[in-house]
Amino acid sequence: MRAEDLNHRELLELDPKGGMIRFAGQRALLLDAVAMGILRKYLVENFGLTAAHAVLSQFGFAHGWRMADALEHEFSWASNKDWRLAGPRIHSLGGLFSIQSGTEDVLAAAGSVLTSSFEAEQHLLHFGRAETAVCWTICGLLSGYLSRTAGQEMYVFEDRCLGKGDSACHIRARTRDAWGQERAGEMTFFDQGRLSECLDISLRRVTDTLKEVEETLRKRRRALREIAPDIEEPIGIIAKSKEMLRVIDVARRVAGVDSTVIITGESGSGKERIARLIHDGSPRAAGPFIAVNCGAVTETLLESELFGHARGAFTGATSPRAGLFEAAQGGTLLLDEVGEISPAMQVKLLRALQEREVRRVGENESRPIDVRLIAATNRDPAEAVKTGLFRQDFYYRLKVVEIRVPALRERRADILPLARALLSEAADRMNRTPIDLAPSAADQILRYSWPGNVRELANAMERAVALAQGGRVGFDDLPEEVRLPPEKPSMVIEEGGVRKLAGIEKDYILAALELNAGNQTRTAEQLGIGSATMYRKLKSYGLVETKRPQS
Repeated sequence: MRAEDLNHRELLELDPKGGMIRFAGQRALLLDAVAMGILRKYLVENFGLTAAHAVLSQFGFAHGWRMADALEHEFSWASNKDWRLAGPRIHSLGGLFSIQSGTEDVLAAAGSVLTSSFEAEQHLLHFGRAETAVCWTICGLLSGYLSRTAGQEMYVFEDRCLGKGDSACHIRARTRDAWGQERAGEMTFFDQGRLSECLDISLRRVTDTLKEVEETLRKRRRALREIAPDIEEPIGIIAKSKEMLRVIDVARRVAGVDSTVIITGESGSGKERIARLIHDGSPRAAGPFIAVNCGAVTETLLESELFGHARGAFTGATSPRAGLFEAAQGGTLLLDEVGEISPAMQVKLLRALQEREVRRVGENESRPIDVRLIAATNRDPAEAVKTGLFRQDFYYRLKVVEIRVPALRERRADILPLARALLSEAADRMNRTPIDLAPSAADQILRYSWPGNVRELANAMERAVALAQGGRVGFDDLPEEVRLPPEKPSMVIEEGGVRKLAGIEKDYILAALELNAGNQTRTAEQLGIGSATMYRKLKSYGLVETKRPQS
């Protein structure tokens, strides 16, 4: 038998009744390439690149050795060279890769060119472009096969790889001694000791992390049981009000699908917490969650931050760098304060979302991305579209699902439970004994409007813990602006008496409208009146056109 005589129709035997498949005389399994890619992704994310490299290299080596052993007994080979050349051809027929014509002999000095590598394809799909060669299983498989046929240790390594941006994968095979120190580091991936060491380190890291998380969760649950036993507390969100419970319910439902979400609400109201809740409840929970504040980065730097850049793309770009889209591969990217992005940058983001690929600054090639995008803004995006600050096509691309997080003053039932929980967390950070709220302090916390929302409340509780004497936070321990009495309605501003009720009502409605950035529907809901009533009142103030707007 000669290697070129091998034919997949003759090698493949199917037994539909018995559920058996045989390939080259041995029982075989049909495994989906994407499933193998998912296994690779799991190994990398849970045990690290080094451990995954070692596992797949040794798996491939064992597979190749076993195939060479089986083929030796299955066929009578014309020569040892035919037996050697049969291995790459068998694996090519099995769909693992192809070898370019004229380079079939891996032992040739020029090496071999691989095309259609399933492994490079899957790595690009799940991780994007790599910095180093990624065909670990294939190199291990060929190493095992050649070692068995040559009767000595042979190792196959890539010097070019499709997975790191080369036009094709190119491999060379040499003995351990011939490689010398050139590939000494990579040869350790075939050592059982290296695999055990990698897995031990990974398992210790995972175990230590789990212990820390479990201890943190135990402390948190214990504190919450003491201060608020009836609170709904999903993933660090404390909610008792019906408004916030409704938001959490929507977030949990949308977490199960891979839709783009835009979260609106005032600064400090907890938009990032809701984004984290969506990520943690999604199929992407094992992947990274990366948040970037778009308002804190200039437009020029933001493009590089999100998409990455090539070496020399601009002054200071001394080395290539992956952007946050690539870093969030397989996970979630939160664009916080997305309303601050310029229209020009919105166009680039829109293209990235539609094409599901990004192009680093200074490069011509695009890279595929597998990222769920969540956007957050403290603006009213619909109003921003009207004023031209927000592109309409970009807004509707983000607004597959919109979740509005109510301000703290709109969910007053949450204020005291939140204050107690934040007080407990601050005391724990400062190594203080558990601290309670005095009745006078609790009453004032409920009276205050909290314009800075949960962020302001957290800062106030941290200050209170720092200043409190003993085991209680008193009225005087609260920040000055919280202690100040609320401003009284300006009633006696007309000479000779109080203002008319209609005038007070007008000022109150206009103030509420300004607070909601001109959103009439939301203002009417908060005031407890119908949108038609709101329209009539605004019309009487001369603030709307004769044509009634749609609610």
